[in-house]
Amino acid sequence: MKMEHTLERLLPFARNWFHNKGNRIHYVDEGPAAPKGTVVMVHGNPSWSLYYRKLIGALKQDYRCIAMDNVGCGLSDKPSDKGYDYTLARRIDDLDSLLDKLGVDGKVTLVVHDWGGMIGMGYAAKHPERIERLVILNTAAFHIPETKAFPWPLWICRNTLLGTVLVRGFNAFAGIASYVGVKRKPMDPELRRAYVAPFNSWTNRISTLRFVQDIPLHPRDRAFELVSSIEQSLGQFTETPTLIHWGLKDFVFDRHFLEVWRRKLPQAQVHAYDDCGHYILEDASDEVIASVCRFLGLDVTGAGVSVPAHADADSASTESAEASAHSAGAQ
Repeated sequence: MKMEHTLERLLPFARNWFHNKGNRIHYVDEGPAAPKGTVVMVHGNPSWSLYYRKLIGALKQDYRCIAMDNVGCGLSDKPSDKGYDYTLARRIDDLDSLLDKLGVDGKVTLVVHDWGGMIGMGYAAKHPERIERLVILNTAAFHIPETKAFPWPLWICRNTLLGTVLVRGFNAFAGIASYVGVKRKPMDPELRRAYVAPFNSWTNRISTLRFVQDIPLHPRDRAFELVSSIEQSLGQFTETPTLIHWGLKDFVFDRHFLEVWRRKLPQAQVHAYDDCGHYILEDASDEVIASVCRFLGLDVTGAGVSVPAHADADSASTESAEASAHSAGAQ
């Protein structure tokens, strides 16, 4: 009961579910009667819609905000392999099905983090005409950069029995991420418990393992061709307004991934933080949310966001110019 009360306070939004191919999927759908637009937020592994709680809170007075819990995560069902195909293709279908159910067939701002980059940009590749803006947070929509070695902790999780036992038996993946994913200051213990609460048993940790096992490293891997096609589709979005916020102390999605984004989307406004990690919306929530509000044409003060003195509006254009120069020099 204590955790239920904690979640009600941390995630004070109506609970909504829809069924897709036999599984009940939870989503947040908040906004005014006449929204200025729609913002779709896609999380990764091992997080859930809780990750976007502050951004939803800042935007929901003006924008319709939709955030789905991927199957196996958050408040969504956590079926066995017999009940769900834990693959990138299926997750893209879930997102597509939800937005179709909700009647979202117009322009959207897409916010993506971690595996949400693959899922969200997989949706974008199918519906490029619907993408009005992109907000990219420590993620990828392409294969691992050639300059980046595959991290050994992920290799262990992906390829060994030990990894399976650590992830599903001891909740190592979600638990450790709640510590190492933030760098400025430790995550509040209550919030950390909320992050890992959905992954509370061997059965309920299946998704955290299957996400890692679905990372395509070789052409024979199931998601390899799909990731290749998503990467190729990024060329459609070089004129799409794009905002990137990046924690440089992310041990997976580090500078190597950010440099690929800069080459793929040279128009992007880029904010990189030397002192932040993977959970950039936790480490630098005030700066990121204020920036996203401005990006969406909102008054930051009106959104109720605390804005640090150094998070000024001009930094985005400066970073964008530097990124473009860097990209040109690297070619």
